[in-house]
Amino acid sequence: QVELVESGGGLVKPGGSLRLSCAASGTDINIYTTSWYRQAPGKQRELVAAITHADGSTDYADSVKGRFTISSDNAKNVVYLQMDSLEPEDTAVYYCHAYVAYGGPQNYWGQGTQVTVSS
Repeated sequence: QVELVESGGGLVKPGGSLRLSCAASGTDINIYTTSWYRQAPGKQRELVAAITHADGSTDYADSVKGRFTISSDNAKNVVYLQMDSLEPEDTAVYYCHAYVAYGGPQNYWGQGTQVTVSS
């Protein structure tokens, strides 16, 4: 029902910035929460940031607080992740996730976009 497509990943130097986008499409889109996860090789997937669309509230992992900002353009069904002051430890595949509560809980994942922070 919901398709998520991430974009904006790439190679950036330490201290640099990058903005990821997650575009949602489908029928009867009513996403409760959109989140960004990341997974580095050999590490467990972790939640990076989340936004609840009803009130615009946000949540961040401690490791990215003050550096990353999640935002949403609800009219366009696009969620962004602005990443500033990037560190090599931020290198990972970043995935967009959507949680839909109506009609029973459902989870949707994007294909992922690679972010590499290296000098």
